[in-house]
Amino acid sequence: MTENKLIIGTAPDSWGVWFPDDPKQTPWERFLDEVAESGYKWIELGPYGYLPTDPARLAEELKARDLKISAGTVFTAFHRGLDQWESAWEPARKVAELTAAMGGEHIVVIPAMWRDDVTGEAVESGELTEKAWSDLFTGHNRLGKTLLEDFGLKQQFHSHADSHVGAQQDIETLLAATDAKYLNLCLDTGHAEYCGASSLELIKNYPDRIGYLHLKQINPDILKKVNAENMTWAAANLAGVMTEPPNGLPDLRAVIEAVEALNRPIFGIVEQDMYPVAFDVPMPIAKRTRNYLLLRLPHRRQLEPRTTP
Repeated sequence: MTENKLIIGTAPDSWGVWFPDDPKQTPWERFLDEVAESGYKWIELGPYGYLPTDPARLAEELKARDLKISAGTVFTAFHRGLDQWESAWEPARKVAELTAAMGGEHIVVIPAMWRDDVTGEAVESGELTEKAWSDLFTGHNRLGKTLLEDFGLKQQFHSHADSHVGAQQDIETLLAATDAKYLNLCLDTGHAEYCGASSLELIKNYPDRIGYLHLKQINPDILKKVNAENMTWAAANLAGVMTEPPNGLPDLRAVIEAVEALNRPIFGIVEQDMYPVAFDVPMPIAKRTRNYLLLRLPHRRQLEPRTTP
């Protein structure tokens, strides 16, 4: 039997969706229709409440378009203290229940940003104390254990711009101090590049901790301006720091080859942060990106797992 290794999908983020409900965002019915028309088979749930949260309703909508769920997304702030568990777990539980009901296997976990993702205003210090790091490790180990034992879901930690875990050293510190049974890395190639981390080095040095991928690219010229002016993530997005492949960095061809060499199935979810964006912009980009990635995949792999005799 031969099995596809990199499974390409997309997410509401590629349609400019950051929030459960916002008039600036593509309506969810249009998102699902356009994903299917673009040729993708796998999607993420996106922010909880954007897609229908009733499992029967969502299953019906997905089946009508031949779509499947790869993961849900939750947000945490465990560095702020162990008492953060109560506020983190209730929304995480809802996402986990819906993800598991849809047959998903992963939960992408995004840490709280120290600068607001819309206004860019600082909400706390950009540096963590030793205790804050310890609380972050403890919280994520507990979350991963609970997700796995209660729902059979795998925690994939998403390093993020303007959060405390973004740079190469931050990511390596996190991986060294957490349990591989309960936490692996959602390697977001765009956020890694933005924060100065190397996707290829992370794949090479931590092959067993690469559990999931977000595929995106950064415009290097705009990134230079972002760094020179200390722009916030919100301002950088408005400046167009995220760019359509293959126009930016890192080289997704090299990333794909490195991931394929791991010789195990991994989701590669296309994302291009574009909030806010006109409704007619995302689908043409999604189609072009899909076609570009298919050309990069050995033997032009399909967009969902398949086995052949």
